[in-house]
Amino acid sequence: MATIEILLPKMGESVAEATITKLVVSPSEFVESDEPLVEIATDKVDSEVPAPEDGTLVEWLVAEGDVVAVGQAIARFEIAGEGTNEASAPTVASAPAPQPARVDAPEIVAPSPAVVAAVSAPLDAMPSRTGAGGRFYSPLVRSIAKSEGVTRAELDGISGSGSEGRVTKKDILGHVSQRGTAVVATPVTMAKTSAASAAPPVVVSGQDEIVEMDRMRKMIADHMVRSVQTSPHVTSFVEADMTRIVQWRNKNKVQFEKTHGTKLTFTPLIAEAIVKAIRDFPGVNASVDGDRIIIKKQINLGMAAALPSGNLIVPVIKNADQLSLVGLAQQVNDLADRARRGKLKPDDTAGGTYTMSNVGTFGNVMGTPIINQPQVAILALGAIRKKPAVLETPDGDVIAVRHMMFLSHSYDHRVVDGMLGGSFVRRVADYLEAFDPQRSVV
Repeated sequence: MATIEILLPKMGESVAEATITKLVVSPSEFVESDEPLVEIATDKVDSEVPAPEDGTLVEWLVAEGDVVAVGQAIARFEIAGEGTNEASAPTVASAPAPQPARVDAPEIVAPSPAVVAAVSAPLDAMPSRTGAGGRFYSPLVRSIAKSEGVTRAELDGISGSGSEGRVTKKDILGHVSQRGTAVVATPVTMAKTSAASAAPPVVVSGQDEIVEMDRMRKMIADHMVRSVQTSPHVTSFVEADMTRIVQWRNKNKVQFEKTHGTKLTFTPLIAEAIVKAIRDFPGVNASVDGDRIIIKKQINLGMAAALPSGNLIVPVIKNADQLSLVGLAQQVNDLADRARRGKLKPDDTAGGTYTMSNVGTFGNVMGTPIINQPQVAILALGAIRKKPAVLETPDGDVIAVRHMMFLSHSYDHRVVDGMLGGSFVRRVADYLEAFDPQRSVV
């Protein structure tokens, strides 16, 4: 039988490595084609690596918790029904890749004296890919730091120019070249900083239940804390009259599904209005890079989705401004369905430029959402409720029952002022209220 090596597959443009979370198959165990061999996790989504063909797992070249680079061999696999071993490997596995040094998965723990002392430890004693506060370091940066004797304190003190403040190759090489003159935080300084920022101890009684955070919850916690620390949040609120949209959807949802094969929810209708408003106010579709504001030309609309586990994920509708209402509905339903089933791919959550979050799903009328870094704004959609509202008519003002919804727009006050942030959310409401009730479902 032919024995091949299973490589960690490419999982998207922005994904360079993954953590081995579970070895599903044991050595000597037979597996059928496309059955999962191993469960992996990136900094965006969880996924599986399937068997390329029917065969038997010979041995694992990795262990649970290992951080593995894309293209690295993770297992040896014997294909069923083949002749003697051959030098060539099938398309799923190319020539054996050199095995990089093992890198332990990040561990997030409560601040303690051990953590404070470890901040100044050399990199060879601390191979974790994350530093103080969960800051990410790529394998290349860690390798350079280790070879140059850069301590963890030095690494944590380098100002990163990459995405979300990450340290790049250029940053660390620049630091190394200037080490003779640069002022580096001492262990004492770092210890004081850590002690000052440490959360107060929690008293646990015998009746309390202790629940360990899973990997995704740790990532969410880190992402939210960093967002609040990075962006001064301001929130503007607008109430929109959704009556026309509610009546049109109630009248056409059955025909829409019959014609296009997908359900019509309120989400794509609101997404359509958001995209139109972004075209009018492109300043909210941006990111901050140091002293520069990067206005994104693509409109990649993220939609926050709650998972059955209680965690949160944000799949992205790519080029949302180029999609019709039907295309938006198909994308929304597909991404939401695959998010619930844990079938999202890394690329499905990458590249977002603006995010919407439907807090109305839980019966909430409004919220103050936290910005999804490195974006600069996020819009929360409240529950649509019937309530009395004043209408202006040619014969005077009247009170009528209308379907109303609050829009809550949180934005980064470093680059989005009240005029832009408030005008944008008002424009979204205007587009919703101006919806054409005679619109065709075709």
